[in-house]
Order: sequence, then structure tokens, then C-alpha cells
Amino acid sequence: MGKLLRYLKNFSIFIFILVLVFQNSIVKSQENQPLSPVEERKILEEELKKLEEELLKIEKDIHKTETEKKTLQNQIDVLKKKIKQLEIQIEKSNIMIKDISLQIRETETSIEKASLKIEISQQKLASILRSIWEEDQKSLIEILLSERTISGFFDNLAALEVLNTKQKELLNEIKNLKSYLENQKQTLDLEKADLERMLKIQLLQKQEDEKTKKEKDYFLKLTEAQYQKYLKEKKETEKRAAEIRARIFELIGVPKAPTFGEAYEIAKYVEGLTGVRPAFLLAIFTQESNIGKNVGQCYLVDEKTGTGKKVNGQAVKKVMNPTRDVPLFLQICKELGRDPYQTLVSCPMEYGWGGAMGPAQFIPSTWVLYKDRVKGITGKPADPWNIKDAFLAAALYLADSGAAKRTYEAEWKAAMIYFSGSTDSRFRFYGDSVLKIAKGYEDDIMAIEKKVNS
Repeated sequence: MGKLLRYLKNFSIFIFILVLVFQNSIVKSQENQPLSPVEERKILEEELKKLEEELLKIEKDIHKTETEKKTLQNQIDVLKKKIKQLEIQIEKSNIMIKDISLQIRETETSIEKASLKIEISQQKLASILRSIWEEDQKSLIEILLSERTISGFFDNLAALEVLNTKQKELLNEIKNLKSYLENQKQTLDLEKADLERMLKIQLLQKQEDEKTKKEKDYFLKLTEAQYQKYLKEKKETEKRAAEIRARIFELIGVPKAPTFGEAYEIAKYVEGLTGVRPAFLLAIFTQESNIGKNVGQCYLVDEKTGTGKKVNGQAVKKVMNPTRDVPLFLQICKELGRDPYQTLVSCPMEYGWGGAMGPAQFIPSTWVLYKDRVKGITGKPADPWNIKDAFLAAALYLADSGAAKRTYEAEWKAAMIYFSGSTDSRFRFYGDSVLKIAKGYEDDIMAIEKKVNS
């Protein structure tokens, strides 16, 4: 009995291990199975959403960095001006110091000359005083012996006295001049000292400003590097987002004339790119080409005149405007490898020209305004006869005309512009008809969504 229990226990463990291995192999086989288009679209749309959020963040970082760059550049420009101003002030101060130094040297020379004159005058004065003293020391006998007359003696003594007085006056004048010059030199020395002090301050200020400018230049280079990094990240993210959008478009596999459900899938995806309401976009396509079922019944025949023919061979005038549209039509066909004379376009109405291309019925001169934007999203050359490209280009055009506001008035106006390029009341039938069709489609779309979600 014990052996049997052990056997059953071991057998149970073995079965349990087998179950685990089998489940693991099932999981792995499921993981290795290729994703369905719907699953891949869901994953790609989630990744695209994350990329768009990342792009928004990068845009904010770029804007912030651009603002910082502008602020730093403005501060650097102000510092440059301050440094230039200080350089001029320093140059001016140096010139003033040189000028004062010259004045000081001239004053010192004058002081030296005055001192020399004082010394000479003092010597002359001493000689006169000595002569007067010597005359005073002479006895009457000596005077009589040395002078012929007493009057001659007194005349000589008087002359010495006069000379003494004049020498004293001259000495006083020279001393006053010297004193004035010394005061003047002292004033100039003080002025020079003030200028030299100011010059030192200016030099220090210039050094400080140059240091600050150098620091800001360094941060500006850092900011520029960061800015370039953000731009690179943005470019890479935009490239990845474009690849994902292009892949999503590829996964929306539809023939030239899609079913309503297939057309709705395209319109719903385009709504996320442009903001245009799917029901409104589908109504435009219904009005233009019955959602791709009727893309025109005429061919261009003569590129010079714009005349053509219907599919039954009947000649038709004004198939395409020869100056505005024909050259562009020929270029579009050449780029896409189409024969322009075997490519259907719209026939002219009672008024105006024909020549509209593809499911969205773009005239060539309007298509060329949007083909690059379409290519930027899908990652391949835009084709007006391709249903997905036509949906995207039409939605971009309608969004540019205000349809992304999603109000009745905005959509009516956008429809009118799409039809005639204006809101001319003569063509209001078109806008009214589109909005009426859109209302019916909105009910159909709600039914589709309800079915999908149930």
C-alpha cells in the first residue's frame, strides 16, 4: 500500500511537470507567432502615441533652450558693449594721465628755474648787503681818501640802498611764484592720483566683465550643444514617428475604391493627424468621387490648349487649364510613372475647367501644395490616385480651411473652400449637401463603433 501511494505521488508530480512544460511551450509558440495586422496596428499606434508625447516634451525643451540662448546672448551683447565702453574710458583716462604728467613735469621745470633765480637773487642780495656793510664800516678818513667828494660817497651808498630794495622785491616775487608752482604741482599730483585710482577701478571692472562674458560664453556653448542634442533627438523621433505612420497606412490595406468600413478606417486614422471629423471627410469624398468609385471620365489630349476627350472618345474642351495646371499635371505623372494621356481626370462642368485628379479630386496646382506634407507623413512619394494619400491630403486641406474646429459653420466654410476656393453663395448647395451627408454618416459611424465595442 505504501509503495502504491509513493508511485501515485511520483506519477502526479510527473504529470504536473509535463503540464507546466506543455503550457510553457504553448506560450512560447504563441510568442513566436507573427502578429495580425490589427494587433500590429494597435502596438504601433501605442508606440506612436508615446513618440508624439516625447516630441511634445522635446519641443518644450527646445523652446526653453532657445529662450535661455537668447537671454545669454543678450547678456553677452550687453557685456561686450560695457567692455567696449570701459576700453574707451580707460583709453581716455590714460590720455588724461599723460597730459597731467606733462603738466607736472613742466611745473617741476618751472619750479627748478624759480629756485635757481631765487638762489642767484639771494647771492646778488648778499653781495649788495656785504657792500653796504663794508661801506658802513669805513672811517671818515677812508671815505675822504677813497672818494673825491663826500657827495660821491653818499651817492654810492644811496645806489646800493636802491639796488638792495629792488633785489628784495624781486626775491619776494620769485618766492611767491615758487610757492604758487608748488601748490599747482600738489593739485596736479592729487588729480593724477585720482585718475590713476579711477583707471585701476576701470581695469578691474573690465577684467570682471571679461570674466563674466567668458563664463556666459561657456554656458552659451553648453546650451548650444544641448540645443543641437534636442534637435537631433527631435529629428530621430520624427523619423521614427513617420516610419510608424507609414507602416500604419500600409496596414490599412484597401483597394482603389474602398468599402465604407475601409474608408472609415482611413478617415479615423487621418483624424488623429489633422483633427478633421471622419464623417465630414467621408462626406467630402462621397460628394467628390463616391469614395473613389468615380475619379473622372476624361483624358487630356492637347497640352497646349487643354482640350481632351471622354472615355467614349467624344471631344471635350477645357479638360485642363493649359497654363495653370497642365505643366504640373505632366510633372506629377512623370514622377509617378503614369502616362498623362491615359490617366483619367474630371471632365469640365458647365462652368470652369476640369482636370481634377483621383478620389479627392485635387486639381494639379492645389495638389502640389500638399504632396510634400503627405510624403512627410507616409514616407513615400504622394500619389493623388492613391486612396490613402488622397484622404490625407484632403484632410490637410480641410484642416487648413478651418474644419478641425468641428463646428457646423467651420465645416461648411471648409467644404465651400474645398469646392470653389471661396464661400460664394452661388455654390452653397455644395456645402449644404456635404453637411447633410456627414450627418447621416455620423449615425452610421456610431453604429459601427457600437458593434465593435459590443
